[in-house]
Amino acid sequence: MQFVKTEALRMGMRLAKPIYNKDGVLLYERNSKLTYQGIKSIKNFGLIGIYILEPAEPVPPMTAEDIAFERFQTMSVFAIKEELGRILQTRKAPKIQVIASNIIKNYGRLDHKINFPQNLRSKEDYIYKHSLNVAMLCAMITRTMNMKPEEQLETVLAAIVHDIGKLTISESLLEKDQLTEQEKVICRAAESKGHELLEMIFSSNPNIKRICAQSRKALLYFKEDKKCSFNIVQGAKVLMVAETFDSMTAMGARNIPKSEIAVIRLLKERMDIFDKAVVDAFIQSVNLLEPGLAVELSTAQKALIIQANHRDILYPTVLTFLDNQVIELSDRELYGDIEIKDIMKTMDNRYVIDVSVLEENGFLVKKRSLSLYHNN
Repeated sequence: MQFVKTEALRMGMRLAKPIYNKDGVLLYERNSKLTYQGIKSIKNFGLIGIYILEPAEPVPPMTAEDIAFERFQTMSVFAIKEELGRILQTRKAPKIQVIASNIIKNYGRLDHKINFPQNLRSKEDYIYKHSLNVAMLCAMITRTMNMKPEEQLETVLAAIVHDIGKLTISESLLEKDQLTEQEKVICRAAESKGHELLEMIFSSNPNIKRICAQSRKALLYFKEDKKCSFNIVQGAKVLMVAETFDSMTAMGARNIPKSEIAVIRLLKERMDIFDKAVVDAFIQSVNLLEPGLAVELSTAQKALIIQANHRDILYPTVLTFLDNQVIELSDRELYGDIEIKDIMKTMDNRYVIDVSVLEENGFLVKKRSLSLYHNN
């Protein structure tokens, strides 16, 4: 599988992932061959590119849940784009509650971990896709933490609108890799005005602005390598973790994403900024170092995870490819100098080896539901 930019697409290439329209209607199935009209449609969608199968490559496995995830993202991004645009134009948000409730209905009531592949983003849709992903992660985290329904709704609402101020920043500034001090002031002013707008839109619920403002302030401390010295509401703590993970692992036209493991390490190292309970709930919500995943060790060896470590996700049990050695990374006394360096995954963030292959070869793969904060 390879990522091909839109301008390099050619007729006859096979799709590795399905394409939907804003209503969730399937336009192009996986393994479909691109036609002239198909390439034109992809350009009209504003996509920076798509995943294409190699000439002899079989269609990779996707569960029904994975397919539903792709469809839901497409539909919700269009809805969020329309609603944020409406807020800026009319100062009203008639559909925001419906969007938030739909996210919670689909991803805020799960009792198991899910795959959370990143979506491709262009400069035109980055904020909308980021807002959706953050809202979905917030829904899952708040569920795992068993937060009250009203707190969950407030947190998801805040996640959807937290970056609305950035929509008023010029494209030239948003595209710059490095900003001058004056440009940073301009961007921060735009974000502050966005939060002032939220205060008006959600006048009956001041927690929405509070969550957004506190999260933004604390993350500024994080970026400036300062310790957070003020109290933060629970929703803001959740938003901070979700926003940081998505921002750092996102795939865009200009940025190089960090691996999920690098971000998890960072979150765990900066407990002065990120709340431990929230980070733990995030880890319990998303499939990260699960059985079937191929990894690179700090020794430069390649290995396969055969058993997850639910006490400390960074130290699972692995099987090395070179000599078939089983290493329990959790045994720090014996393997204290060996760690997972990074993940070896397909380009769309999916497992290299299916879990069923492990089971067929005699490895017992334990399945675990979300039980860190509650038992279902």
